[in-house]
Amino acid sequence: MKRGRHNNGFQATRQGLDRVFGAQHLVQRCRQHKLRNVLEYLPKDMRQQVSSTLRAAFRLEAKAGQDKLRQLAQWLEVEYASAATSLREGLAEMFTSNRIGLTPAWRRCLGSTNVIESPHAGVRLRTGRVTRWRDGTMALRWCASALLATEKKFRRLMGWRDLWMLKAYLDEEKVAGDRRTA
Repeated sequence: MKRGRHNNGFQATRQGLDRVFGAQHLVQRCRQHKLRNVLEYLPKDMRQQVSSTLRAAFRLEAKAGQDKLRQLAQWLEVEYASAATSLREGLAEMFTSNRIGLTPAWRRCLGSTNVIESPHAGVRLRTGRVTRWRDGTMALRWCASALLATEKKFRRLMGWRDLWMLKAYLDEEKVAGDRRTA
C-alpha cells in the first residue's frame, strides 16, 4: 500500500493544457492510471472488488457512473481515505467520453493513454541503446526512423469508423467556444 501524502501528478499537465487551450477544453483522463493509483492505496484483498466496481462504472452513462464512484469513495473514506481522495480527484474528467456520447469502443480507446504511450515505447525500444547523439538533427532522424518502424506494428483504432462523431462534437464545441469569446 502507498504511504504518505496523496500525489496529484496530473495538476501540472492540466495547468499546461489550460494555458495553451483555455479552461473550457475537454479532457479525458486515463482510466487505467486512475485505476492503478486508487488500487495502490488498498490492501490486496480489496483490489479485485474495487477494480470491478470502477470498470463497471466506466461503462455507465456519465452521471450514473460518477454517482457510483462517489458512493464507492464515500465507502472507502472510512478506512482508506487516500484511496477515496485519489478516486474523487478528476472524477468528472474520467467520464468525458461518456458525457459527449461516444460509442463504447471509442470510450474504451480514449479512456487510456495507450494510443500515446505505444509509439513512445516503440521509439524507446529502437533508440534505447544509442548513448551519444552527435546533434539534434541526428536525434530527429533516429526518432523519425523509429516512429516509422513502430508504425508498421500499429493496429487500427477500435471504433475508427465512428471517428466522425468525435470530430463533429469537437467542431461544434469550437464554434460554441468562438461564440462565447466573441
